Amino acid sequence: MNKSDYLSVPVEPLDIKVVNVVPLIEMMGKTAFQARNLARASQIAAAMVADEQASVILTLAGSLVSAGQKLAIIDLMRCNAIDAIVSTGANIVDQDFFEALGFRHWQGDIDAGDAALRELMIDRIYDTYIDEEDLRICDDSVRAIAEKLEPRAYSSREFIYEMGRYLDEYHPNTDSIVLEAYRRDIPIFVPAFSDCSAGFGLVFHQVAHPERHITIDSVRDFRELTHIKVHAGVTGLIMLGGGVPKNFVQDIVVSAEVLGYEVEMHKYAVQLTVADERDGALSGSTLREANSWGKVDLAQEQMVFGEATVTFPLLAGYVYHSGVWQQRVPRRLNRLFTEGVPLTAKSETPNLSSIAGQAQ
Repeated sequence: MNKSDYLSVPVEPLDIKVVNVVPLIEMMGKTAFQARNLARASQIAAAMVADEQASVILTLAGSLVSAGQKLAIIDLMRCNAIDAIVSTGANIVDQDFFEALGFRHWQGDIDAGDAALRELMIDRIYDTYIDEEDLRICDDSVRAIAEKLEPRAYSSREFIYEMGRYLDEYHPNTDSIVLEAYRRDIPIFVPAFSDCSAGFGLVFHQVAHPERHITIDSVRDFRELTHIKVHAGVTGLIMLGGGVPKNFVQDIVVSAEVLGYEVEMHKYAVQLTVADERDGALSGSTLREANSWGKVDLAQEQMVFGEATVTFPLLAGYVYHSGVWQQRVPRRLNRLFTEGVPLTAKSETPNLSSIAGQAQ
């Protein structure tokens, strides 16, 4: 088989605007098991969007954009239902930025011969394919953006903002999370930024410029996310999967306390995951467990144990078609860093005595 035989049927993003799922979710709320959990999670997500005081943070882990979830995320951004995003690098760089450059993900086969795919430079994510040659162009685009920046340490938010600027200049008519965030001043954080295609481009950049190059500062990411918590006050979390994004966004409550601020736990929290809690890993740890560390309030929290490509479009569709976002004012939290007051510690001594932080 030739490469074109494998890369023939593109993955098409789901459009939550097409089908009103509100009646379905309401019926699910009268049933049991994960259907009822999903209904409650959808209602909590709608409540946080409707709360005039709450800022909503979306976390992304797992391969979501390649699996057709990009447009659902963008639609929530466009209706001002998302104020900040914390993600893995794969979703933002390898998948969203990659597609914004004009490339596609393709429907594949889990039983395909992986050795044959390797010979053709086709990368497989379960039942989807990526053209490795296209991905290397994506890597080089990251390098090219880095080459134009002043050599210094950047938060991932700052660098992703520059990626959005690049798309706005060269690919302005694409549907892209990165581009939409740039235009709407929605900060995107990728705490493990080098753990994706961006890493290859940035490694090349640093090797080519050993004395003067940019770096990505994950501590700066943590500080900026803490700044958002201190500024926002009331916060809600919609978490798809677990991993680093989940831990980062939960820990900003503790970080704010270390600096001497009296902040509320995250008032709202829902997590859609297939991870199991029994091995003690963070991806499957429950939101009730997070409460024991002082991170998440128990009043409005819900775990949903189901695969996100099934559960997320239903939850997002419920939020969209419920219309709770229609009068919502955009937070434009990116301006907090370009126009706002810097975050400072309220005392010279860290407030460690009251901290209940999970060591992960």
